[in-house]
Amino acid sequence: MKVPEEPCQCPDCLRFYREHDRLIREFPTLRAQQEINWAALQSFRTLCGKVLEDLQKNFNSNSSHQSEENCHTEKIEKKEKSVTQVIADLENINAHLYSIEALMERIFDVKVPNEIEEKFREIAGEIAPDPLNIDRLRLNRLLHQTPDLPDK
Repeated sequence: MKVPEEPCQCPDCLRFYREHDRLIREFPTLRAQQEINWAALQSFRTLCGKVLEDLQKNFNSNSSHQSEENCHTEKIEKKEKSVTQVIADLENINAHLYSIEALMERIFDVKVPNEIEEKFREIAGEIAPDPLNIDRLRLNRLLHQTPDLPDK
């Protein structure tokens, strides 16, 4: 696969470039990257888990009320199937997040000397503003190959 010469300028990619650069500039060491990525994973897992919990609670509450009233219309059944699918998808996301968490715990085993942290800072200053950074271009391609992202 050929890497494009110019970075994509769509709104999603531009937002990604800005966020990518900001995270490198604001967290320019191995330790800082470990911590921010751990915090991002934990916040994602917490929010996803709470939404899932709320959906399950509301769905179970609505299902018991509807079965008591015996009012199953086609519209209600479609909504139930939709909510059921969302719950299943969120359960899968949570399972993946737990797996990622287990893998990420290993990155905290790595500690580097201050000289290496300085090298991280130096390199961060060099790559943060580079729109043609190969890692960003790879992620850009992945972003555009993800079928469930809404087109803008």
